[in-house]
Amino acid sequence: MKNTPSVSELLGVKYPLIVAPMFLISNTKMVIEALNFGVSAAFPALNYRTDEELIDAIRTIKKASSQSFGVNLIVNKSNPKYKKQLDILVEEGVPYIITSLGSPAEVIEKAHQKGIKVFCDVTNLEYALKVEKLGADAVIAVNSKAGGHCGNISPKQLIEELTANCSIPVITAGGVATGSQLEEAMSWGAAGASVGTIFIACDEADISQEYKQAMVDYGAKDIILTDRISGSHLTIINTPYVQKIGAKASWWERTLLKNKWLKKYVKMFIYVRGMNQVKKAAEGATYKTFWCAGPSIEYVHKIQPIKNILEDFFKK
Repeated sequence: MKNTPSVSELLGVKYPLIVAPMFLISNTKMVIEALNFGVSAAFPALNYRTDEELIDAIRTIKKASSQSFGVNLIVNKSNPKYKKQLDILVEEGVPYIITSLGSPAEVIEKAHQKGIKVFCDVTNLEYALKVEKLGADAVIAVNSKAGGHCGNISPKQLIEELTANCSIPVITAGGVATGSQLEEAMSWGAAGASVGTIFIACDEADISQEYKQAMVDYGAKDIILTDRISGSHLTIINTPYVQKIGAKASWWERTLLKNKWLKKYVKMFIYVRGMNQVKKAAEGATYKTFWCAGPSIEYVHKIQPIKNILEDFFKK
C-alpha cells in the first residue's frame, strides 16, 4: 500500500473526515461547527444564489475559523455559473475545491497557481487516473453506498482498486456513518472519508422540519435510485409521493435521452426542473417530497446539533 497522506495530514485537521458538500443543505453554520470540532467540511458553490452571497459565505467561515474548508464546484456545462464561481474561489483563496461532473483541468490549473488543493469526485479507476494525470491532489471515491449522485462500485472494491493504481490519496464517499466504519475504510487504504447523509438532520441545516423528521422516520430500505430529477441516478427517500409518481424518467424523456443530438439539452432540462422540485421540497412543507439521502440514513435517530453527531461518530 502506498504511503499517501491522510485527510488529517492533507488538511491539517484533527480527524480524517470531511462533512460533505450537500446541495441545499450545507451552510456556513454547519461548516463552522464542523471546523470547531476538528474535522473539515465543504459546501456547494451552487447553494448561494448570487456571487455576493458566495463571497460572503467564504469570508464568514474564514473569519470564524482558520481551519481548512472546501467548496464543491460543478464543472460541466449544466452549471452556467461555473466560470465566475471558479474565479471567486481562486480570488478568495479557499483552502480546497472539490470538482464534480466534468473535467477539472481548468480548476486544477488556476487553483494550483494560488496554492489551492483540488479534490476530484470519481466513480471508477479510469476517471481517477485521468484526474491524477491532470494534477489532482486527491480523489473522492464516490461508491455505490453514497447519497445523492452515487457510483456503482462497492466501497471496499473501489478503495482497493484506486489505492492500488493511483499515487494520490483516496477519500471514500459512501457507506461511512460511524467511527468504526471510517476505521474499516482506512484499513482498506482510504485516506479518510467524505460523509454527508448523517448530517442532514442537524439543527444547523436550513431545511424544512419535515425533511429532517423524514431522516429519522425512514431507513436504508427506503432509499431508492431515481433518474427523474437530474437525468442521472440519484438516491432519494421513497416517500408516498415518489411511490405514486414512480422513480423512472418518463418514456419521452428516456427516448430523447437516447438521441445523441438532443441528449445534452434534455438532460439539462431534466436537471433544472428536478433541482427546482428538490429545492421546494427541502425548504418548505410540500406533499411533493423529493428528499435526497443515502443508505446511511439508517444511522439517523434524532434531530440534533452537528457537534453531537460528531461526538457520537467518534465515540469509542
